[in-house]
Amino acid sequence: MLTGAEIVAALRGTPWNLFLGRLHASFAVENLAAGVRLADRVSEAADSAGHHPDIDLRYTSVHLVLVSHDVQAVTVRDVRLALTIAEIASAEGLAPSATSPQITEIAVDALDIPTIRPFWKTVLAYVDGIDLDSEVGDLCDPRGIGPSVWFQQMSEPRVQRNRIHLDVTIAHREAPARLAAALDAGGVLVSDAAAPRFWVVADAEGNEVCICTPEGRH
Repeated sequence: MLTGAEIVAALRGTPWNLFLGRLHASFAVENLAAGVRLADRVSEAADSAGHHPDIDLRYTSVHLVLVSHDVQAVTVRDVRLALTIAEIASAEGLAPSATSPQITEIAVDALDIPTIRPFWKTVLAYVDGIDLDSEVGDLCDPRGIGPSVWFQQMSEPRVQRNRIHLDVTIAHREAPARLAAALDAGGVLVSDAAAPRFWVVADAEGNEVCICTPEGRH
């Protein structure tokens, strides 16, 4: 594992960004074929290194993420592969995307974090992440798609209903089990009036999530 300062120093002047314990880089491509070509070359380099990035291939961009999953942190392996990928992109004549990569986190304010955290882990089907600044740690999407979730300690109860909630859309066949698991993990069923389109559930402190399905929407 490397410190943030070590990572930044090693990758200064490259397209790579250190965001929340992961390396991110986005490259602009003129078409899908160019993106596939970059992804193929990166895959070959990754196979040779025995260390693999997450690759998000779009029509006009390729986004890559590097982290050592065994320790959930950036290591020398990631830096070495990041430098190799930067060289590959340069050889392909590809420049970083005009806009910087960005990631989104969700923060849940709570009085009793250990009590509500299992609900969020279950309702989102997330896994434990590693937050070096917290004894509790964040929650991460094991698929590497959704935003991470972290918990902020409140000092006073929230007296009004929260004004933001999350929608989690899954296959209809998975919804009953996900709902049951969320309730077993300390959640509360707020409403099933719109089921099977969605069920409204909440954690023990009233923060809401809608478990949604495509059923009844078409």
